[in-house]
Amino acid sequence: MTYLAHTAHAQLGALWLGFVGWTLTAVALGLVQWRVWQVSDREVISSGVAWVGLWRACFNSHAVVTPGFMVMHCRYISPTEAFTPPEIVAGQVLTLLSLLVGLCGNAAGVYALRNVYMGMDKNSPIRSAFFTTGALCLLAAVMSLVPLLWNMSSVVNNQTIKFPPEFKMPPAPDSQHVGSGIGVGLVGTFLMIVSGIIFCTYRLPGRSRSSLRGEGSSPDSRGTFTSSGGKHNPAFESHEHL
Repeated sequence: MTYLAHTAHAQLGALWLGFVGWTLTAVALGLVQWRVWQVSDREVISSGVAWVGLWRACFNSHAVVTPGFMVMHCRYISPTEAFTPPEIVAGQVLTLLSLLVGLCGNAAGVYALRNVYMGMDKNSPIRSAFFTTGALCLLAAVMSLVPLLWNMSSVVNNQTIKFPPEFKMPPAPDSQHVGSGIGVGLVGTFLMIVSGIIFCTYRLPGRSRSSLRGEGSSPDSRGTFTSSGGKHNPAFESHEHL
């Protein structure tokens, strides 16, 4: 068995980074604040602010409930509906795939670190395990980054969404800006990229000179160790007999 725990401290930290990044990606998927719409007509949207996420469009309203009360009114955004823009469909699909690939990456990282900290056999694929972990983390980051940047671009270009009447959303907002959902997703993606790079750069330590000299030693007839590849020192032997 070979002890390599001292060589993987950075990868242990990378595993935590990857897990935090994966968790933030999952949180971003459920947030509705991807696009924040400012609306001047407050007859239905009482607060003047509506939120559009990957799966829901929501706003606070007095009109859709008993007067005097306010509730968040939300409608589900289906990927099969004709009005759903392609960047939201891509976000629904790619972010879910990112979570699946990221989960596999974290599991591979646990397996690789287990081999390092619990001891490994001579033929254990430790280098391949770390590289696979890094590749999965980077792939998950790319899958998450594509819809994040795509939706951010749609907000910057002030693109609107033609919601059906039951959504009670205006045909276009007065203005819109990037919400916290995209910000959380970008932070999670960045952490997964850093984690993947650290895992991919793992290198097994080289054999030291002392270990090479130790492998070539063997006991002589007196039980002392001499190097099988070295030369005897007569002066040392004569001094030993005194």
